[in-house]
Amino acid sequence: MANQSVSKVNGQDLPRDGFDFDYQSGFGNHFSSEALPGALPPNQNSPLICPYGLYAEQISGTSFTSPRKLNLRSWLYRIKPSVTHEPFKPRVPSHGKLLSEFNQSNSCANPTQLRWKPVDIPDSPTDFIDGLYTVCGAGSSFLRHGFAIHMYTANKSMDNCAFCNADGDFLIVPQQGRLCITTECGRLEVSPGEIAILPQGFRFTVSLPDGPSRGYVAEVFGAHFHLPDLGPIGANGLAAPRDFLVPTAWFEDSSHPGYTIVQKFGGELFTARQDFSPFNVVAWHGNYVPYKYDLSKFCPYNTVLFDHSDPSINTVLTAPTDTPGVALLDFVIFPPRWLVAEHTFRPPYYHRNCMTEFMGLIHGGYEAKADGFVPGGASLHSCMTPHGPDTKSYEATIAFGNEAGPHKISDTMAFMFESCLIPRVCWWAMESPFVDHDYYQCWIGLKSHFTAEEKDPRNIIVQNGLDQA
Repeated sequence: MANQSVSKVNGQDLPRDGFDFDYQSGFGNHFSSEALPGALPPNQNSPLICPYGLYAEQISGTSFTSPRKLNLRSWLYRIKPSVTHEPFKPRVPSHGKLLSEFNQSNSCANPTQLRWKPVDIPDSPTDFIDGLYTVCGAGSSFLRHGFAIHMYTANKSMDNCAFCNADGDFLIVPQQGRLCITTECGRLEVSPGEIAILPQGFRFTVSLPDGPSRGYVAEVFGAHFHLPDLGPIGANGLAAPRDFLVPTAWFEDSSHPGYTIVQKFGGELFTARQDFSPFNVVAWHGNYVPYKYDLSKFCPYNTVLFDHSDPSINTVLTAPTDTPGVALLDFVIFPPRWLVAEHTFRPPYYHRNCMTEFMGLIHGGYEAKADGFVPGGASLHSCMTPHGPDTKSYEATIAFGNEAGPHKISDTMAFMFESCLIPRVCWWAMESPFVDHDYYQCWIGLKSHFTAEEKDPRNIIVQNGLDQA
């Protein structure tokens, strides 16, 4: 189905229908969109002469010979092809705080529980590119296996430049301030409480309609995000495919002397000049596209009798490995929901995990951390590092005993990036003034409740009505 959206020719808006941000819905669909009627070639991808004199250009997210069910590619019909630019040169000044290959020279191994306070918005003009910095990661974009976790702070829209990530897919989680993201497929408006996925290779620019913005970014090398399998849950629940939104075609046809393409390649930034906007795609079709998702549309599942469910039940998207059930990176959320488990310690249990967990908080509070974990902050619990509720959360929970009735967790949205790889932490993240050096103190107050005169557990089970005999 073709969709019309706003277009620009010589800097002027063309007649259009719809609103500023028009979307198509669905996950993994084959989409079609055109900003001018008839701009999509009929019956073939690359005719001798395309409608309106456009150039046909394909962007591939997988190898040509990947199985059909995994093959990702889109055809773009543009006013000038993306190859029309000067040679790439190393960006000056260099960025210095972006990594896509993690080793002893640029990062450290540290099993300690780590937490960071929210980073301040900079005083000097800073756009999304300059405000992006790596916190931790593992693997290598050169070897097409691994991940990186970044954060960003920005107070300025990108001007006369576009960003292209050749290393991997970005999953952007804004925490403060909306983002207006213009891509080659169209435009996305992404508010806190929503996420945007920008696949490897797409050029995009970020504007800040609300002023200063702050957030989190996960990047995966050599993989793309999928919806998780639902298994025994059945056909419905968690993130619904129809709630994922893809932009419709929008284009600029105007002169931009000195327009800069900033390309992230192997963690380094390179720049190339051209004299036109890269957002000159009049029509496109395919299944390799940027998209967004509103986290409030997630349908959570939870225990309805006893015990705390594993956090994997809240997975929104997963970037899988070749090992079934093992993720290169999962994106998990902890949204508003009812807690109804009986005779159960309801917050997340104390745990040591073969996976690594990086957590952030978009708004509200988090049930396992009564103090210190605030919106815009982050924590890292690496492979087999113990973690769990802080002292205050634990004591408040057991104080109610079995008298706690149904309780709704509201006004909250926490999330987790979880990976099977062991991360290395960037030196600048370890040396940041926003490191919470007292994080360990939140568990020091946990005291022993042990008594050798505890009742027979079998009697407790019978009294609690859980006897299955």
